[in-house]
Amino acid sequence: MEPRGIMGGFYRISEWIMRLSVTNILWLVCSIPFVFFAMGVIWAQDESQLYSSLIVTAIVSPFFFFPATAAMFTVARKWVMGEVDVPLIKTFFRGYKENYKQSMLGGLLYTVIFVVLIVDFMVYKNQFNSIISYIFIAFLLLLVVSVFNFFSMTVHYHMKTFQLLKNAILITIGKPFRSISTALMSGVVVYFSMQFTFLIPFFMGSVIAFLSFWNFYIIYQKLQEQAEKAKQTSEEDEFPELTEHSSDNK
Repeated sequence: MEPRGIMGGFYRISEWIMRLSVTNILWLVCSIPFVFFAMGVIWAQDESQLYSSLIVTAIVSPFFFFPATAAMFTVARKWVMGEVDVPLIKTFFRGYKENYKQSMLGGLLYTVIFVVLIVDFMVYKNQFNSIISYIFIAFLLLLVVSVFNFFSMTVHYHMKTFQLLKNAILITIGKPFRSISTALMSGVVVYFSMQFTFLIPFFMGSVIAFLSFWNFYIIYQKLQEQAEKAKQTSEEDEFPELTEHSSDNK
């Protein structure tokens, strides 16, 4: 029996700490090659080392980081939809296996776009020092949100990879408020994780996944409501006499 009152509150908090930390650790373990080379990008001493680390990181990311992140979003989806007591390890690796191919293929395309934007940003920043570099930053932020939507859709829908990519981009552009709020919430999590580095291995990724899918799920529910209303309207237009007759009988 779950305790109530203050003790019950501490119990629920401890449960969420466990859920988030276990999922985050699984994500990092399955992303080890990506994490290793990404640290090389961060600690690069010169431009040559930076570019070489960036290239290797880009090569390994579709095969390790993207499938692991899709698995983490699989768990986050369960939480957002109310299934908070699902077995974490089983759910994570089931999501890893089921979504590996699509997340890897999507990761290949996203990685190419990321590399192009990052290289262009560095070129404009170092050589021209113009406002164009800030435009690339804006594109990078939009692309990050698009990736979050891609993961959310991968674990929530049964679609072909191209459809997932297209719809992820359309939702990101078509829902600017949600895109901005996802970027801001993720930015806050990253900022605090940089200030308190112990959060990175235990909470950073899983918290971002939870917030991102939660924001996406709000969009999904509204789209479902709109679809239901459109369906009802079309049925009323197609069978006006039946609709009238039904209302008279009430």
